[in-house]
Amino acid sequence: MLAPALATSTATAAPATTPSAAKGALDRYVAQEPRWKRCEADSPAEFECATVKAPLDYRVPGGKQIDLAISRLKSTAPDKRHGVLFSNPGGPGGQGLYMPLGMQERLPESARQKYDLIGFDPRGVGKSSPVSCDLEPEEEEKPLRPYKEETFDKDVAWARGVANKCEEKAGDTLPHITTRNTARDMDLIRAILGEKKISYVGYSYGTYLGAVYTQLFPGRADRFVLDSAVDPARAWRGMMQWWAEGAEPAFDRWTEWAADRSEKYDLGDTPKEVDRTLWDLVAQAEEKPIEVDGQPTTGDDIRSGMRDAVFTPVDATEAIVELKKAAADQPASTKKLAPFAESERTGTAGARAAEAPSDNQTASFWAVVCGDNSAAWSRDPESYRRDAIEDRRRYPLYGDFASNIKPCAFWDKSVEPATKVNNKVGSLVVQNEWDSQTPLPSGQALHADLRGSKMVTVLGGEGHGVYPNGNACTDGTVTDYLLTGKLPAKDVTCEATAASNEEARKNQKRDALPGSPLPERAPDRF
Repeated sequence: MLAPALATSTATAAPATTPSAAKGALDRYVAQEPRWKRCEADSPAEFECATVKAPLDYRVPGGKQIDLAISRLKSTAPDKRHGVLFSNPGGPGGQGLYMPLGMQERLPESARQKYDLIGFDPRGVGKSSPVSCDLEPEEEEKPLRPYKEETFDKDVAWARGVANKCEEKAGDTLPHITTRNTARDMDLIRAILGEKKISYVGYSYGTYLGAVYTQLFPGRADRFVLDSAVDPARAWRGMMQWWAEGAEPAFDRWTEWAADRSEKYDLGDTPKEVDRTLWDLVAQAEEKPIEVDGQPTTGDDIRSGMRDAVFTPVDATEAIVELKKAAADQPASTKKLAPFAESERTGTAGARAAEAPSDNQTASFWAVVCGDNSAAWSRDPESYRRDAIEDRRRYPLYGDFASNIKPCAFWDKSVEPATKVNNKVGSLVVQNEWDSQTPLPSGQALHADLRGSKMVTVLGGEGHGVYPNGNACTDGTVTDYLLTGKLPAKDVTCEATAASNEEARKNQKRDALPGSPLPERAPDRF
């Protein structure tokens, strides 16, 4: 009874098999009975894990198989249970197997009673048949690179080299590590669990995954919370370019904030003077790198670090105050200089499953970013040069980083077209006004695409990831939806509080803990 919806949904993807043939081939996957066991020796006894099989290519369900690692925490009150609540932490490449533990800590007990919390590592990630390109550490570092005429040929060689290594190592697998297939995996897990529908909380990249699920399986989507949202039409090159576009208004806000507090911070009495302070430091560091935490910091490093920092004005201001000290060879606070530290810029932050290859996060990231929508990526290296030069002019802080060449320029063509999200499935989009990874216009775009959605906007909200943050307005709206399934009658506007913004900063800065709903993510991830 559950298999037909899984099979017929693939009809939108022009499957190689007919829906009826796919149904028969998928029946054996749906019939799997997970062998649940304690996830780890030191994990709670009630936290159970299992591994199930899925087809690598849903167009050929009788072909190669992959493992999907899944987990669960059962409802704390079975008599009040509503269903299952899936979750995804972001990425692409983020591990979600241990996410139920973090959700358990942060959801109110009333929500815990309603749901079995279901975690899973997306295909190709962590314990779900992890992919690898055999990349060296230096090939993983700085996936977003500033444009310089003298280094552009090296950037092209790096991008081509990463794509070639991925093709050589995993060319038969990577084309199928896509958001559409991960959404199909979610529906397969649903069917295996015997559930008619799923509810879902997705952060960042997880909002796109959730939106794609609603497009492929509209009848299977129950209560969907999409927190810090991706604009589906800009997946994925356009979303990277949002990082540059979205930073400019945040930069202007920061210069005003710092100027208003010039007596305390002495960065300038006007926004223009604060602006000049920053760019003078960039110029100085370009001529002679400034030492930060024992490492040379260039002007490009400062631009890259400030791209994220300006969304929290106090952090950006304190960082520049300390950078001025370092530039003058005076003692400076290493903690406050964190935005410019090497570990913040490499793009390889985040926990890794012990079983996963060392480059798994990077390999799975490029697989999705390049493979979801190859049409978004030009095959002409010179077009990236032109775009980087132009966008550096338009968006001085980060434009060239966002538009410079990436391995996707040399990636194989996508096996399916990108998903156009346009449906009336009910969902709740939640968005901070000042979000460095998914700026407010991105969340507004997803809200418009999901015509059955309502949106919660946190005015003055800082940070990437909203729920839960201790703000009664936002937390109450989301929790009520999860408990009742009733969306607000109209869009909701909440005011950020000092406490909720502080909670957001803690979420972003804390150590990467297995299961955290908002794990520490590198500044070049979603």
